[in-house]
Amino acid sequence: MTAILHRSTHTTPPRAVAGEGAFLIDDQGRRYLDASGGAAVSCLGHSHPAIIAAIREQAERLCYAHTSFFTTEVAESLASHLVAHAPAGLSHAYFVSSGSEAIEAALKMARQYFVEIGQPQRSVFVSRRQSYHGNTLGALAVGGNAWRRAPFAPLLIDTVQVAPCYEYRDRRADETAVQYGERLVRELDETFERIGAGRVIAFLAETVGGATGGVLEPVPGYLRGVREVCDRHGVLLILDEVMCGMGRCGTRYACEPEGVSPDIVTIAKGLGAGYQPIGAALLSQRLFDAFRDGSGFFQHGHTYLGHAIACAAALAVQRTIDSESLLDNVQRRGAHLEQRLRETFGDHPNVGDIRGRGLFLALEFVADRATKAPFDPALRLHARLKAAAMARGLMTYPMGGTVDGRQGDHLVLAPPFIIDETHVELIVERLAGAIADAIGGL
Repeated sequence: MTAILHRSTHTTPPRAVAGEGAFLIDDQGRRYLDASGGAAVSCLGHSHPAIIAAIREQAERLCYAHTSFFTTEVAESLASHLVAHAPAGLSHAYFVSSGSEAIEAALKMARQYFVEIGQPQRSVFVSRRQSYHGNTLGALAVGGNAWRRAPFAPLLIDTVQVAPCYEYRDRRADETAVQYGERLVRELDETFERIGAGRVIAFLAETVGGATGGVLEPVPGYLRGVREVCDRHGVLLILDEVMCGMGRCGTRYACEPEGVSPDIVTIAKGLGAGYQPIGAALLSQRLFDAFRDGSGFFQHGHTYLGHAIACAAALAVQRTIDSESLLDNVQRRGAHLEQRLRETFGDHPNVGDIRGRGLFLALEFVADRATKAPFDPALRLHARLKAAAMARGLMTYPMGGTVDGRQGDHLVLAPPFIIDETHVELIVERLAGAIADAIGGL
């Protein structure tokens, strides 16, 4: 029996009792290779001594001070570290306790910015279908995860959604990747025009789509085109890097290779690597100046903003990524893992696409490769895949509704940045067995 309201009321998950590097261990002594980092969180694996030491040291000094009274040295240091490595123009950090909270803060920042500069008529957020931005009401409203939205739809603010950058399914045979991106940018431009001049607050997008679409990368030129359209219409660009950022894609911020700077970027999962709950919204100098020169404050807040122990853990995580050259390892092991996935599943009759960047990779499953027809949703292939992988001691992150919120199945791999060649081979070996188990049982 359990007194916890677990994610499922029908089953109680295994009880984790320890973590060791890339593995979690349950109370029966079973070891699970954490090939998904939980939900792309545990980028340093488990029980890293440097992070544990930083948490202990901070706890012995100061655990908590409410931000309406104090700042702390560790929060100031973390903000300086993040801003120093951030895309051009981002100047300040606002610390929260999760990715959903970071999105909520970003939405409010964007709205208040326009109130401060005398454009209160701007009230519309534009985002993308098949996106995921979190589970709070504001984050659900701008998200495109149909299953999560449905029960709460009457409570959500109205938003406008455009097509995702989903090259595998949506690029036409008669257009290049660049032309496909240009078509999406035109749709965004036309959407702003249709909504009306001066009514849009921001366009919100995951730099690399995560949970709902399954690691959807932007095609060349797409994000630069988005930035240009937003600038032309006076619209803010918010990039959600809660899942794909903080080194997951091989660069600290996933937008770096695109050469694009947002007005706000949200981060979380890899920020604290699961050692403490923490997220952040980084905002541009332009937004900060509007707050400073206008009302003088940001009208928002939570009890645990800038929590000292959470900031100490996050700062230690980020410094460890640097000192252990883990971004290099993400690129190297990511390329190795992608190569092994393609060698193993490239001709698999039920693997339609293998995609991703760094240690953020996904497989999309199809009933028919030629037509890209998805499996019947009633089969719940994604749930079968998760169970089959767990039975083989492998943690993965499968999801259903990949295509349109109802149809389609994919599986995300987001292992810790510390993995080595042995881990890569073990991931592919166990995944192959799990796929065979799940599909073979249909």
